[in-house]
Amino acid sequence: MNHHHGGTDALGVPQWDFSTNANACGPCPVAMEAVRRADPRHYPDPSYADLRATLAGFHGVAAERIVLAGSASEFIVRLTGGVRGAGGRSVWLPRLAYGDYGRAAEAWGLLRADQPEAADLLWLCEPASPVGAAEALAKDVASMDGVVVLDRAYEPLRLSGRCSLDADALDRVWQLWSPNKALGMTGVRGAYAIAPLQGLAMAGQLTAMAPSWPLGSHAVAMLLAWTQADVQLWVVQSREQLGLWKCAQIALLKALGWDCLPSEANYFCAQPPVELDASALRAVGVKLRETTSLGLADHWRLGVRPPDAQAALRAALTNTKETTL
Repeated sequence: MNHHHGGTDALGVPQWDFSTNANACGPCPVAMEAVRRADPRHYPDPSYADLRATLAGFHGVAAERIVLAGSASEFIVRLTGGVRGAGGRSVWLPRLAYGDYGRAAEAWGLLRADQPEAADLLWLCEPASPVGAAEALAKDVASMDGVVVLDRAYEPLRLSGRCSLDADALDRVWQLWSPNKALGMTGVRGAYAIAPLQGLAMAGQLTAMAPSWPLGSHAVAMLLAWTQADVQLWVVQSREQLGLWKCAQIALLKALGWDCLPSEANYFCAQPPVELDASALRAVGVKLRETTSLGLADHWRLGVRPPDAQAALRAALTNTKETTL
């Protein structure tokens, strides 16, 4: 099974990259400076006591509920292995979902469950990937017996709507956070999860399953910066800018005949009026994310980008269309 992701590829970093969902206002200056000041000469504290306490205070939970991860994808694999080790046999995935959920299940030998009620592990994501919409099953988590994970990678980049789960429901699920997207710093790997109130035993098991020092000094610096008030204010302000850019980007594509799907996040999926020549676009520095690997055929996911990138996208689409006529 191929690992399809956006961003850097064999041709390098795209000049006009619509293929990732990283915050186009980034990198966050305060967080970037914190990463620059990080001391790579020494191991971090292997217990990450200060980081865990800081993240716990930021979310208003006990430090025992914080599980650190090398990245969200690393945690997906580790949690799936933890469920399998505890006797789990089945997994339920949304029809449209990030491919690593399924890849981890396949690697650990979990079978796909047809109904979420029958699954030992359930994956939810809100705003959902790839379409950026609300998660249809989120309101039903109270009735689920399996381990439920809510991937909140895009919650800080939500431009409309609100989370479907209230505080009580959130305390019954695992919450997976990967702030590098919101900070516009996806090259710095580091994430964390908040265990449910009844999941402290599993939190301890997952921490024990991690390698020594899953986070380096740069990831620790980024996650500590994430909790700062000035960084959170920057994220809020970036959402205002992203909202304006999103409206302009959707209008651009609609004018070119694309069908844009609704989205609550800083990205959306759209279907072009004719077959898209991705290689021709990539040759002129424009990269989009095709969504077949995410379960949605004949569509492309586009991260919201600033006006200069949108102008390049318009020119590339127009020139490519004229070439194929």
